[in-house]
Amino acid sequence: MIDMLWSLPLTLLVFFATRKLAAKLKLPLLNPLLMSMVIIIPLLLVTHIPYARYFAGSKILNDLLQPAVVALAFPLYEQLHQIRARWKSIISVCFIGSMVAMVSGTAIALWMGATPEIAASVLPKSVTTPIAMATAQSINGIPAISAVCVIFVGILGAVFGHTILNILQITTKASRGLAMGTASHALGTARCAEMDFQEGAFSSLALVICGIITSLLAPFLFPVLLAVFG
Repeated sequence: MIDMLWSLPLTLLVFFATRKLAAKLKLPLLNPLLMSMVIIIPLLLVTHIPYARYFAGSKILNDLLQPAVVALAFPLYEQLHQIRARWKSIISVCFIGSMVAMVSGTAIALWMGATPEIAASVLPKSVTTPIAMATAQSINGIPAISAVCVIFVGILGAVFGHTILNILQITTKASRGLAMGTASHALGTARCAEMDFQEGAFSSLALVICGIITSLLAPFLFPVLLAVFG
């Protein structure tokens, strides 16, 4: 019971400590989520605490995930005038980005010898966790593997996304936000929100639109990809 009692404060302590460190040193690799995993996972292994017991004590954080996604609607409202003016471009960017994310991930998985079940789990890697898990289940994938893929992709985007955008000299806030939200969902959106309010708004918009597009198209697209690349 002790590990269950302390898992929530431990998680919060590690997260806020690493967040403060990242803000001070300004190093992309010191992403709070990544560093929290690097610290907590070895700690659980060393102390022989099963993940199920750790999760039970900090389940409230997982329960807050969906309300947190809904809360992203507020910055969308703040940028509603720009969204109305650019809605055609926004829809086009999100559609193309969603298709590239689904096709590339599934094709690479199948080329590397993955089973259809694993490939189906990889397909929704670029949308937020609840949508990815539901989408994977609808095409006979494994929701747990999808969740891992989502976290991995999100961390990559949050750590390296802005660096890549800077190298490519993409400076428009709308473009940067849409790119981050399309490629790295909620984690990329959180990073954008830290960097700039407008970027966060467009990133959250891309997160929602790409989630809808992926969930609607995945059941029809996956059999085609399986026939072509399988």
